[in-house]
Amino acid sequence: MIVIHHNPDCGTSRNVLAFIRKSGVEPVVVEYLTEGWTRPQLLALFAAADITPREALRTTKSPAAELGLLDERISDDALLDAMLDHPILVNRPIVCSPKGVRLCRPSEAVLDLLDQLPAGPLYKEDGQMVINENGDRP
Repeated sequence: MIVIHHNPDCGTSRNVLAFIRKSGVEPVVVEYLTEGWTRPQLLALFAAADITPREALRTTKSPAAELGLLDERISDDALLDAMLDHPILVNRPIVCSPKGVRLCRPSEAVLDLLDQLPAGPLYKEDGQMVINENGDRP
């Protein structure tokens, strides 16, 4: 089973979801902006992905700067509190698969989490090729 923590308004997240589906898997889609996060969930995801709350903080197109979260002295606990109050602060998409958990930026990072690669050619929304017609990554 594959789970994607997804924001449908994000091109990278849409690309990742499309790549998973084109691999033949229908993932569990968690729209975290609607559902929100729990502290244990975030802690578990970050630990499994081997990232810190600071590394998972979305700094662009989010209220991170307005909330004063860009200051390196802000603790992980304070960042987690802010992420719980403002789910948009968590960078996305985060994908969980039997092969591991990863913040999939860039979107082709998800390919390492799939049992089977999608058939090529495979393109991102912007037209960038990810897998060519021979099934190779350019």
